[in-house]
Amino acid sequence: MFRQLFRNPRETQANHIGTMTVQELKAQLDAHTPMVLVDVRQPEEFAYDGHVAGARLLPLPMLAMRMNELPKDQPIVCICRSGNRSQVACEMLQRHGFTNVTNVVGGMVAWQRAGYPMNRQR
Repeated sequence: MFRQLFRNPRETQANHIGTMTVQELKAQLDAHTPMVLVDVRQPEEFAYDGHVAGARLLPLPMLAMRMNELPKDQPIVCICRSGNRSQVACEMLQRHGFTNVTNVVGGMVAWQRAGYPMNRQR
C-alpha cells in the first residue's frame, strides 16, 4: 500500500496494464487487428471448456519458461476463465519487458455469456 503512495508517476504510467472487454476483443478479432491472443488456462480447460478461435494456449505455470516464444513487438492479449490468471500473466510479461499487454476482463466466462463462438474438443 505504501509503495503505491510513493511511486513515481512515470513508473506508474509505464507499468499500466491495459484492459478490454470481451466485446472489444471480439470487435478487434473481427477487424483482424494484429495481436497475439494468449490463453493462460490449463490444457483441459482450453480443450473442453472452449476457447477463442486463434488463441494460443500457454498455461500460466509454464509462462515464465516459455515467454521467449512470444514477440515483444506485437500486442499481447491475455485471457483466462475469469480474468484473474490473465492479469497475473500480464504483470509477469510486463516485468520481463513486454510493453503492450492487455487483460481481457471477465475472461471466457464473459465471452460465453456474450454468446460468442468457442472452439471445443470433445
